Amino acid sequence: MSDSSSETQRQILYWRLLARLFDPEEQAALESGSMAIVGDLGLPAALLDPSVSVDTLVQRFPQLETEFEGLMSDPGDDRDGEVRRAALASKLLLNVFATGSGNVTAEQLQRWQGDAGWFERAMGCEPGSLRGRAAGAGAGAGTGAGTGAGLGATLAGIEGDLVSRMRLREVLADNRLAKQLTPSMSLIEQLLRDKDNLDGVALANAKALIRRFVDEVAEVLRTQVAQASTGTVDRSVPPKRVFRNLDLDRTIWKNLPNWSPEDERLYVDRLYYKQTAKRIEPARLIVVVDQSGSMVDAMVNCTILASIFAGLPKVDVHLVAYDTRALDLTPWVHDPFEVLLHTKLGGGTDGTVALDLARPKITDPRNTVVVWISDFYEWQEQAVWDGMQSIHRAGVKLIPVGSVSSGGHQSVNPWFRQRFKDQGTPVLSGHIKKLVIELKNFLV
Repeated sequence: MSDSSSETQRQILYWRLLARLFDPEEQAALESGSMAIVGDLGLPAALLDPSVSVDTLVQRFPQLETEFEGLMSDPGDDRDGEVRRAALASKLLLNVFATGSGNVTAEQLQRWQGDAGWFERAMGCEPGSLRGRAAGAGAGAGTGAGTGAGLGATLAGIEGDLVSRMRLREVLADNRLAKQLTPSMSLIEQLLRDKDNLDGVALANAKALIRRFVDEVAEVLRTQVAQASTGTVDRSVPPKRVFRNLDLDRTIWKNLPNWSPEDERLYVDRLYYKQTAKRIEPARLIVVVDQSGSMVDAMVNCTILASIFAGLPKVDVHLVAYDTRALDLTPWVHDPFEVLLHTKLGGGTDGTVALDLARPKITDPRNTVVVWISDFYEWQEQAVWDGMQSIHRAGVKLIPVGSVSSGGHQSVNPWFRQRFKDQGTPVLSGHIKKLVIELKNFLV
């Protein structure tokens, strides 16, 4: 096939895609042209049917699964395959980005989530990672960091719109429909906002979905915590002289002058041991969460992360949530599910009330880390900043967090962002693994 012919076919496929994205009505010439191209490629006609999910397509034609994997992350140099890739990519883009209008059923949401998962796989990511479902998955793999963040925000926005268009209360009241829902950050946010208006079967199903989501994210975060490097060794503590701490390489190296060529033996007059001592005193972690409604993603991730650290030895975890009032959630810190049920999204943001609740918890500043999760759009900017600056100057390790998700980007008040940067405590944003490493280095 000539280059000009391939280019023409690609243009037909993409013009059809654009036409269907902006107008659900079929354009006869583009549809017939695309159908002919797909037929010539040996691809099924269902590829052009937006009502057919990618899951269904792959189930009917299993050979397509490997073609969708990484489709849009590494096109390679195969010019002969460009038209085929264009046809497959058009399927993904149409199914994910043409969501129509009007009410959405549980089945439609479930199908879209499945198609979005295939789109993420085509981008070289784990299903759900760009939308923030799998906090530890490799979001952005195969794409630039900015591209991954932008796509994640776009996909999360589409998913949120679908959830808002779904008659969620009616779905939750029906066990059959509720079981079809796949927990996602957008759905969890809607459930947290509406939980006080639910009861009976609907409330039970809402709690089950929240629990499922918490367990999924917690499993990923536990892996991240386990894999992250631990804190620095305390060199002031002499090594414990036990066999498991024996530094064999250093022992041999230091005793090499004692090697006897005649006997062909190394005579050891001193053993060397590895220093393994770390923290002795329990460290205190205080997590302060802005629950005003603009920080749901970070709030959910960090609440679950706090519960994981609360299960580690020698880590004393406290949890505070605030909007215009502050709430001490420390009694439930080991159970992020209960924490989320106690939060109430919405309202304004007044960090001074959180400062008043957090300050008395700081009894040993140099042994305390405060993780403050917010977009820092505060009613009393100067008062909140003065309080945070005072905590930092007292010796507390302050970690301001703007967002910790897999793909989203959180807007942070530039007034605060610059001051945190000048203070040497820049706002942490991006993948939650950054926060995991920061905390584990300090706490463990």
